[in-house]
Amino acid sequence: MGILTGRHRMGTAALIMAGSVFLSRFMGLIRDKFISYYHGASVESDIYFTSFVIPDFLNYLLAGGYFSITLIPLLAEYFERDEREGWQFLSAVLCWVALVASLLTGAAWMAAPWLSKLAAPGFDTASLERLASFLRIILPAQVFFLIGACLSGVLYMRRQFSVPALTPLVYNACIILGGWLMIDSGMEGFCWGVLGGAAVGSFLLPLMAVRSGGGMRLSVCFRHAGVWRFMLLALPLMIGQSIVVLDEQFVRIFGSLTGDGAVSLLNYARRIMQVPVGVVAQAAGVASYPFLASLVAKRETAQFNSTLNTALRNTMLIIVPLSAWMIAAAEPTLRLIFQQGGFGAEQTLGATPLLQVMLAAVAFWGIQQIMGRAFYAHKDTVTPAVVGTVATALALPVYWWLANVLGALGVALAGSCSVVLYTVMLSAVWRRRFGGEAFADVPMVLAKVVVLSLPAAVSGWWTVSKVGGFFPQAPLTGAFMALAASGLLFCVVYAVVVRLFAPSMLSPVMEMVRRKLRR
Repeated sequence: MGILTGRHRMGTAALIMAGSVFLSRFMGLIRDKFISYYHGASVESDIYFTSFVIPDFLNYLLAGGYFSITLIPLLAEYFERDEREGWQFLSAVLCWVALVASLLTGAAWMAAPWLSKLAAPGFDTASLERLASFLRIILPAQVFFLIGACLSGVLYMRRQFSVPALTPLVYNACIILGGWLMIDSGMEGFCWGVLGGAAVGSFLLPLMAVRSGGGMRLSVCFRHAGVWRFMLLALPLMIGQSIVVLDEQFVRIFGSLTGDGAVSLLNYARRIMQVPVGVVAQAAGVASYPFLASLVAKRETAQFNSTLNTALRNTMLIIVPLSAWMIAAAEPTLRLIFQQGGFGAEQTLGATPLLQVMLAAVAFWGIQQIMGRAFYAHKDTVTPAVVGTVATALALPVYWWLANVLGALGVALAGSCSVVLYTVMLSAVWRRRFGGEAFADVPMVLAKVVVLSLPAAVSGWWTVSKVGGFFPQAPLTGAFMALAASGLLFCVVYAVVVRLFAPSMLSPVMEMVRRKLRR
C-alpha cells in the first residue's frame, strides 16, 4: 500500500524517476538484446521496429505523452476547489479520451495495409503485409496508454511517483515475456507483449494506485466545463508535432530507404543514446514539473527562475561527461550489449558511428526536456508546439537529403542537428519572453563541462583502443574490460582536471548527494 500512496519531495521524486528510467532503459536494452540475438539487424526486426510508427503517431496526435502535463494544473485546480467536482472533471476527460482513442484506433486498424506503406516506403510487398499484421496487434495498446496517462496525471498531482515509475518496468517485462513465449513466431510475440504490457503496466497499475489513494469516484460522464479547457491546452500539442517526439519515427521511416537492417541498427543505437537522456534529463524534468507549476501558481517568479536554473545547470554537469565517455566507449558498449547470435561484429561496427553521432546531441536533449516543462508550467502548450512544428518542417528535407547522401549515418546526423535546432529555437523564445535569469551561467557551465570532458574522453578512447586488442578471441570479455578500464580512467582524469581548473563546479551536485545520504 505504501508504494501506491507515498508522497515525495522534489529531490526524492527526481531520484525515484531517475531510478525508474534507468531500470526501464536497462530492461529496454535487455529486450533489444533478445531481439538482436535471434534476429540481428534483419528484415524481421526492421518490420517490428517500424510497426510502432503509426501507433506512436496516433499517441502523439492525441497528445498522450503530454496528458499528465496538461491535466496536472487543471486537476489541482478542481480538486483544490471541490473534490467531487475534481472527480467529475476526471470522469469526463476519461470518457472522451476512451471514446476518441477507440474510434481512431479502430479506423487505423481497418486501414493498416495502406498505413503500412506510409510508415515504410522502402519495404517490399511481403514485408508490408507482415508489417500490417504487427500493426493490428499493437494498435489497441494506445487505448490503454491514453487512459493510463490520465490516471497517472492524478498520481503526479498527488506527488505520488512510485507507481508511474513502476509502469514502464512492467511494460518492458511483458514485452520480453511475450517474445520469449512465442519465440518460434518471429517478432509477433513481442507485439502481443506490447499489448499486454500496456493493459497491465500502463492502465491497471495506475488505476489501482488511484483507488488506493482513497475516495475515487469515477463515473460515465461526458459533460464538464473543464473538458474544453483541457482541450484548449492539449490542442496545440495535438496539432503541433515536435522533432523530439517524431525523431524516432523519422529514424524508422527514412531508415527504411537506406537498406535492409538500417532501421534496426538505428534503433539499437538510439536505444543506448536515450539512456543518459532518460536517466538524467527526463527524470529531472518530470520531477521538477509539479514544483515549477506550483511556483507559477504562487507567482514566485524569482524562485521559479532559480529552480529552473538549478535544474539546467545540474543536468549539464552530469549529462555532458556521461555522454562524452559514452562516445569514446561506443564500440565496446554495442559489442557487449548486442554482439551475439544474429548480431555480429559487422553490425557492431555499422552501429558505432550512428551511436556516436546521436550522443553528440545529448546535452541539447537534456535542455529541451526541462525547457519544455518550463513552458507547460506556465500553461503554455502553444509555444513549444509551434516551435516544434517549425523545427520539424525544417528537419524533413534534411532527413531526406542526408538519408540519400549518407545512408543510415545521414539519418542519425539529421536527428542530432534537428534536436539542436529545436532546443536553440525554444530557448531563444523563452529568453525573449521571460528574460535570461533562468539561463544565468548555463551556457558557461555547458562550455566548461565540454572542455573539461575532452581530456577524459581522449583518455577513455585511448584505453578502449588498447584494451580491446588484448582479448581477440573473447570479444565480450574484451568489451567489458574496455568499458571498465575506460570508465575508471575517464573518472580519474575528469576529477583531476576539474580539481585543477574548476574545483567549485561540482559543488552543487555533491552537496545534493550529501543531503540525500544524510537523510
